[in-house]
Amino acid sequence: MTAMFRSFSSFNYRIWFLGALVSNVGGWMQATAQDWVVLTELTDNDATAMGFTMALQFGPPLVLVSLTGWVADRFDRRKILLLTQTVLMGLAIGVAALLLTGIMTLPLMFCFALAFGITNAFDAPARQAFVSDMVTVGDASNAVALNSASFNMARLIGPAVGGLLIVAVGTGWVFVINAATFLAMLVALVLIRSRELLPRIKNTGRTGLAEGFRYVWGRSDLKVTFVMVFLIGAFGMNFPIYASTMALEFGREADGYGVLSSVLAIGSLVGALLAARRDRARIRVLVIAAGGFGVASVISSWMPTYWSYAAVLIFVGFSTVSMLTTANGYVQTTTDPALRGRVLALYMAVVMGSTPIGAPIAGWITDAAGPRASILFGGIAGLVAMAVGVTWMLASGRLHRQKNTRFRLTLDETRPISVMRADPVEFSDEVAAATTPIRTVRAD
Repeated sequence: MTAMFRSFSSFNYRIWFLGALVSNVGGWMQATAQDWVVLTELTDNDATAMGFTMALQFGPPLVLVSLTGWVADRFDRRKILLLTQTVLMGLAIGVAALLLTGIMTLPLMFCFALAFGITNAFDAPARQAFVSDMVTVGDASNAVALNSASFNMARLIGPAVGGLLIVAVGTGWVFVINAATFLAMLVALVLIRSRELLPRIKNTGRTGLAEGFRYVWGRSDLKVTFVMVFLIGAFGMNFPIYASTMALEFGREADGYGVLSSVLAIGSLVGALLAARRDRARIRVLVIAAGGFGVASVISSWMPTYWSYAAVLIFVGFSTVSMLTTANGYVQTTTDPALRGRVLALYMAVVMGSTPIGAPIAGWITDAAGPRASILFGGIAGLVAMAVGVTWMLASGRLHRQKNTRFRLTLDETRPISVMRADPVEFSDEVAAATTPIRTVRAD
């Protein structure tokens, strides 16, 4: 098995990957249907209403971060995911029933968006941390990248199929199909062998989000990572607003919107697969990807035709996923395992919680000045994020000239986590809590 797919040597990860792929295809189909319902069925092309829907759906991870991270660290993550995935399936059935009976209204859709957001607030940190439970520490970065590849394979298929189904059978049936795809993830979670999961690292002396926040605050590399992800997440990654309104501007329908989303995923999938080839995540890749996102977004805002805009979206998707996969892998692989759930909850709060800030602004700019102005604004945010990363590299003293060359620069990497050997006893949660065999001695 090649290095790119080394995480597939784990039975649990193989089962997880397949279940997640099927479920994510349905999720992207549903996301396409929801955006189109709000934009064209419940409103008259109101991008602000669409931005408000996104804010309701992505706001809870920010508001509930103190609780969701603690839950991901304290309780069995597999059981958490069984519960959240079941609830999400039920919500999809509820939306489908209201759409098919013609009862759905914009306020009701707002309520469902909020319910989806609350459930996902608990699902996301548990899901992210659970990936590290299924593979060895050395394969964690690879597993994160392959997880991103699965997500973007689904993103490649889901929106295009969703757009076609909206035209063929209507939005309500798309929600029904998505509800069925949740069964794939539930079956995968049931089949996972609990005895093969890595031992959970707990520390009874550290509780609450405050310790996770202090941990991040004490590491300048994590702080700059969070700031860069926030800037692009809030102001650059409002793709549902950009793609749907650009599709309308070019005279396209739901299938045209779905194609744009799938084209975006082509670059995203390439970015995820390339990330899987790297032995570990590095901040310099994050900085380069942020700059690439900014440049590609600015260029896309100038494209005169539907297909030229679609072509540039490939580069937007590539740089976006390169950035997010690198940031996610970096946070997971350099964080103290005892605090991983809480730190990931903070990270997911930044990624998903930035949307309530940026999406309404993007919607307002789109309604006031058109989608091109909104996309340009997001591209500028990407360039600012790159500037933040470059400034940190210069200020931290890690960027310096190589000794043997005059003009070539090199960047010192983050010092690795020190792993302390535990006594050769059978691991359990109680033993882990008492010994804490893995801890961060120095992380930056």
